[in-house]
Amino acid sequence: MHTAPRTIDASLLAHLQTWQGQTETLTDQITVPPLRGLSATLDRDDPDPVLGTPVPPLGHWLYFLPQTRQSGLGPDGHPLRGGFLPPVPLPRRMWAGGRLRWEPNNPLRVGDTVQRVSRIVSVTHKAGRTGDLIFVLVEHAIHNAQGLALTEEHDIVYRAAPLPGEAAAAPVAAEADAPWGRQIVPDDVLLFRYSALTFNGHRIHYDRQYVTQTEGYPGLVVHGPLIATLLLDLLRREMPEAQVRSFHFKALRPTFDLHPFAVHGKPCAEGHTVRLWASDHQGWLTMQGMAELT
Repeated sequence: MHTAPRTIDASLLAHLQTWQGQTETLTDQITVPPLRGLSATLDRDDPDPVLGTPVPPLGHWLYFLPQTRQSGLGPDGHPLRGGFLPPVPLPRRMWAGGRLRWEPNNPLRVGDTVQRVSRIVSVTHKAGRTGDLIFVLVEHAIHNAQGLALTEEHDIVYRAAPLPGEAAAAPVAAEADAPWGRQIVPDDVLLFRYSALTFNGHRIHYDRQYVTQTEGYPGLVVHGPLIATLLLDLLRREMPEAQVRSFHFKALRPTFDLHPFAVHGKPCAEGHTVRLWASDHQGWLTMQGMAELT
């Protein structure tokens, strides 16, 4: 059995934790083309957005995009380490989950000039079964002219490259009796379109040679934010008039483009919350979430 190496010592962790409290402020404008592109990518037949159209839940991820110069990108397609995020020296970076809360009387709308203030809340270390893990918690507060519109906590996890012969974590079976469900075919085109919409250069989503030979995955990785968006898209299909007040989600297992996967939903008995989850082709749970309705 291989022993996972340790690369994060106390002094390096202390250095990374000096990023705690660092902030970044970005300004953007809610425009039509990204929302139109998202609707097409999700295979929706939505009316064309116009001035004043509310942004659908998680549609804000199409704005405030990193536009690093080509010379400032690392070998994985992400911006080089450092800057706003700490320079964690672990090769795998993943969107592990998040918690979002929308202000019910102040939705983001097409035409809004918006500002996002981001703050690094914490940088923590865990020695896991497969080696070092670094968790970075980032808080985003998004405002328009009327004030606060959305608060988001974003969980980022960095981990070491896989060891030869390393076993995957034990999977959890997904619930099988969901009243809502939709099968998704994560082909190259879907992954490319979502990468393009979010200006995401991370090569694990489109470069098969890189993702299999360098990062050791069996296929292209389906974006965590795309799966989360598909969960709330399922809610929108089943309950078109529902307004989402909050949403939290957690990625449990990577999803690859090698097989179809499914998104599921189940309204809770009290009527104000909806359980949402995704499963792979083998029925293993890959993401779970909960939406609270207004």
